[in-house]
Amino acid sequence: MAQESHPPPILDARWQTFLRVAEAGSLSKAATALVMPQSMVSRAISHLERQCGEQLFVRTGRGVTLTEFGARLMPRVAQLASDAESLIEDIREARGQIVGEVRIGLLPTAVARYCGPLCAQVRAQMPGVRLHLVEGASAQLEEQLREGRLDMAVVLRESPDDIDDERILARIPLHLVGRHGDEAVMQGDVPLARLSGLPLVVPSRPHLLRARLDRLADAHGLRLNVVTEADSVQLQCEVAAVGGAYAIMSIAGVMGARLASAPIVHPTLERFVVLAVSPRRPHTRATREVHRLIGALADGL
Repeated sequence: MAQESHPPPILDARWQTFLRVAEAGSLSKAATALVMPQSMVSRAISHLERQCGEQLFVRTGRGVTLTEFGARLMPRVAQLASDAESLIEDIREARGQIVGEVRIGLLPTAVARYCGPLCAQVRAQMPGVRLHLVEGASAQLEEQLREGRLDMAVVLRESPDDIDDERILARIPLHLVGRHGDEAVMQGDVPLARLSGLPLVVPSRPHLLRARLDRLADAHGLRLNVVTEADSVQLQCEVAAVGGAYAIMSIAGVMGARLASAPIVHPTLERFVVLAVSPRRPHTRATREVHRLIGALADGL
């Protein structure tokens, strides 16, 4: 008997379309992501609504949003889709193949280190695995992990106490960052006590780094002079580059012509780059192998 090259679909593809529309908040964006005409996406949603006897989405001027009925269905359909994907991968893996999609989040500073080498190794070693890569700030990636939109992500931890059984990829010291040529960042290490009174640009609360700085200030009697709040590294660097304030971040050395940095010491302050895994996504052979590859890449850096 001839063996089928592809396992049969477990879940009606129209429910996959429903999930993609809910995630995108737009029929046109979902159509682009699914590589199909928008009319097909619209027909799929209309068919589901007729089958359910209820409206799933409300059309707005900016796209679509879930109705109360659609919102009730969303988590259960997402779980069914995840289980169906896992079952299909199990069927394929039983035939000796490593296959499936692996969704990975990367910090902007991790893109250059991991993106190219990881894609090359996955293509060479596991051609049946398709990577879906997302770049974002640590807090954004954490949210996507919790929601089950990513399988794993390279994120930051402020303390060893925040690390459970996650794979530590790197330990990086915090630096004081300022305008190139500024005396405070051009004379080597900066004692923690020296931060007291300096004009600072830092993330707004409840950012984890801001909470850590607040705790350090209390513990060491520092006066943190926060003159600007900025919630991205790029914004903080722009403020620091013109001498508006000093940033505190995990970036070492000279960063282009406009910025310089110096490590904070006494005590040395470390952050941890870890590979976190979603509690809501199935752990397949593909995700386990990609997880292993990322760890191996970190060991080689």
